Amino acid sequence: MCMVIFAPIFAICAFATCGGYYGHLQVKVDCADRRQNNRSINIDFGYPFRLQQAHFKAPLCKENRDEIIFLEGDFSPAAQYFITVGVFAFLYSLLATIVYVFYQNKYLKNNRGPLVDFVVTIIFSFMWLVSSCCWAKTLSDIKTATNPTQVLLLITSCRAQENKCTATEEPLWSRLNTSVVFGFVNVVLWSGNIWFVFKETGWYKTGQRYPTRSASGKRSGSMRQRLYSESSFDQPEENSAPSRQNSFNLSKGDFDHQLQRQASINQSQVSFSLPQTYLGKPVIYDREDKVASQGPMIFVNEM
Repeated sequence: MCMVIFAPIFAICAFATCGGYYGHLQVKVDCADRRQNNRSINIDFGYPFRLQQAHFKAPLCKENRDEIIFLEGDFSPAAQYFITVGVFAFLYSLLATIVYVFYQNKYLKNNRGPLVDFVVTIIFSFMWLVSSCCWAKTLSDIKTATNPTQVLLLITSCRAQENKCTATEEPLWSRLNTSVVFGFVNVVLWSGNIWFVFKETGWYKTGQRYPTRSASGKRSGSMRQRLYSESSFDQPEENSAPSRQNSFNLSKGDFDHQLQRQASINQSQVSFSLPQTYLGKPVIYDREDKVASQGPMIFVNEM
């Protein structure tokens, strides 16, 4: 939303402060022979800063006539490139604003809108950086070319020591300096928007779809699995499948060990009945668990 609001505004400020600039320089020539005294010369220039086309008339003190002098330098490529980037950035930001507000569903459909917006944002960020740097260097050259000292050296009469030449009015550069500032503000704005546009793309969503599990997450997952497995063992027999019953059947040795533990527990319990004796016949088993012989057997019930 920040990009939608501020991008068109700063783009307008950038190309408006540069494109409509108009500079004025005034110098005065005083000839030694007093034939042309206090002669004021007005020099005008502006966008696109083709200074070689800006000319003015200067008096020749030794002769009763004027000469035509042209300024030096053509600085139009950098200025026009800066203006072009600003205009296209303004138009694209307006289009993006309309899409964000009225066509949000189509923008997110098939992830094409965020991908195109991401690529275009990177391109405009790079173009703003290049154009702002070039325009800052070009503005410095324009200031040098229109410096009153440099302009006075172009006048033939001012190169003679007996004549007196002074600058009475200099150009104002605050507007062009502001355009450079707005250019770098757009660089920061568009570069910072790259991250927010990237979050709308499928690349960012794919990276967040399967997050890596931390060590604590793995331990908690294993603990939940163990609790689930233990709770499954405590289910009643009627709810378990026959195949599970067969898999958990005890072996014969384990079953005998279980019976011995149960007998020891029963013997440890306290009984308040009197000792009784039972007379019976002992039963002897052979190795094949068959009854071999029987004899008298005594059972004593102790307290």
